[in-house]
Amino acid sequence: MATQPRRGGVSLPERRGSSKPESGILAKITSSPIVSRGRQAACDAAFVSKKLLRSTGKAAWIAGTTFLILVVPLIIEMDREQQLNELELQQASLLGAPPAAPAHK
Repeated sequence: MATQPRRGGVSLPERRGSSKPESGILAKITSSPIVSRGRQAACDAAFVSKKLLRSTGKAAWIAGTTFLILVVPLIIEMDREQQLNELELQQASLLGAPPAAPAHK
């Protein structure tokens, strides 16, 4: 007697009422055109917000790197210039020269 090899797996019982169409109130509500339009509007809103968030992230990246490359060195250089002016003013006052009016106010 030749036996066939066993195949693994579990067969699940069929769901109740799978052969007849659902006629409950929940089925009627979920299949209504208002719900389907609302679902479509929610999907569209999610899509638009995802695109907006992605483009906002790209814009923030561009603004941040531009700030680091252009503005931060400018701030550092302006601070150095301010320190140099203060040092010259201090040296002039130590040497006895009359204090000069600051160039920038």
